[in-house]
Amino acid sequence: IPEKCDWGVFLRNHDELTLEMVTDEERDLMFKEYAKVPKMRLNIGIRRRLAPLVDNDRYILELLHALIMSVPGSPIFYYGDEINMGDNIYLGDRNGVRTPMQWSFDRNAGFSRADSDQLYSPVITNPNYHFESNNVESMSRLQTSFLNWFRRIIVVRKQNSKVLGRGTIRFIKNDQKHILAFIRQYLDERILCVYNLSRNPAYVELYLSEYDGWHLREAISSVRFPDIGELPYFFTMQRHSFFWLIMEPPNE
Repeated sequence: IPEKCDWGVFLRNHDELTLEMVTDEERDLMFKEYAKVPKMRLNIGIRRRLAPLVDNDRYILELLHALIMSVPGSPIFYYGDEINMGDNIYLGDRNGVRTPMQWSFDRNAGFSRADSDQLYSPVITNPNYHFESNNVESMSRLQTSFLNWFRRIIVVRKQNSKVLGRGTIRFIKNDQKHILAFIRQYLDERILCVYNLSRNPAYVELYLSEYDGWHLREAISSVRFPDIGELPYFFTMQRHSFFWLIMEPPNE
């Protein structure tokens, strides 16, 4: 693509998750894991929202959103994913992932004052994703909600928009296949991004000796990490967790 252009990157969108480009074996595995019920499928794809795909697991959802915000490209988010909206697999075509936005616990999820039978699609009433609990108004009031976490990490990304939006990416060597680590760099700005993709806690060992003496500060909490030294850099991570670590040279 042209130098001044960028890719739009997303986790899910309004269409099915297409599996046209994978092998039959890979497609069968994806259906087995993410679309066991035939109604969850459409054409050669999976017609499900993000939260149901991962069983509404908060750890995985935070990990995925952080990852999409830290790789090259402009992140695009589908409406409702900020409150972990569910889907309705019993609606035809792609309408199961296009239900009304859940603004509040009021009538029709605050989407419309019309009679419910006048809506194009019904609101979500699945107990795990019911609009009375999964809505913008309720989640805005809860400090620990996913919505407020999502708002905070967007602020952090904006504060580091040059390095995360325009910077180069360089992957960091490590010996654990479930650990993804890379450095984003734009001019003198650097952020070390580390992700534990495993369902288990992980002991991470990164080879960062070229940055001997550099300081690390967690981007979201501003917590200071031990300085980088000549030896491999060690730390532990919870399952499906991540760190964004701002790198500062020794003289800062």
